[in-house]
Amino acid sequence: MLTWIKRIQDSDPAHPTILEVLLAYPGFHAVCMHRVSHFLWGCRLKALARFWSHLARFLTGIEIHPGAQIGKYLFIDHGMGAVIGETAIIGDYVTLYHGVTLGGKGKPNETGKRHPTLKDYSMVGAGAQVLGDITVHEHANVGANSVVTKDVPAGRTAVGNPACLVKSKEEQKGTAYGLPVGPEPDPVGETITALIRELEKVKGSLDDLDKDGPIIRWKQRVESGDGGETSL
Repeated sequence: MLTWIKRIQDSDPAHPTILEVLLAYPGFHAVCMHRVSHFLWGCRLKALARFWSHLARFLTGIEIHPGAQIGKYLFIDHGMGAVIGETAIIGDYVTLYHGVTLGGKGKPNETGKRHPTLKDYSMVGAGAQVLGDITVHEHANVGANSVVTKDVPAGRTAVGNPACLVKSKEEQKGTAYGLPVGPEPDPVGETITALIRELEKVKGSLDDLDKDGPIIRWKQRVESGDGGETSL
């Protein structure tokens, strides 16, 4: 318990006292109450487990399903609005911020798992949505308000909606900060490229029509102030 409190003190820039953590940290309270509901869930006392977790949500603003598996020293900073689904698995020394959702996506796999796995020392920023049976690996980070539906490799950072991997410090040398790396998609860039290609096709079609001159003659009439209302 003291090691866990010490970890919270070290992780929070406010450096709270032990008494502050015990009395005024909802993330600490939510995880403590989850230990009880998870034990009841394992004893097949599901209704009682759900009631206890519901009470924890009422008191802390953090919703953790009794079936979720949580490792040691989880730090939920602020915590309001955080949701952790039934089959989520959280490793040791993980950090979550307020508004995080570890949610399901689609149907469960053959093992029944439909929520993400967060490995040791990973971090998920405020408002981020990590969805489906995916894995955020060791020391990986998810940026605030990101939507992650694919695995995040160890030591990497995923940002955006849909989330893309940010270049590492070595890869960022000589490039703009925050550009996607590797084969990860850039949806905005792909959309702009597609629009440029379409404009080129339209321009090519107009050039083909101009072979017989009607469009050129019409443009000349408009530019000369002759109206250009007549048909081509």
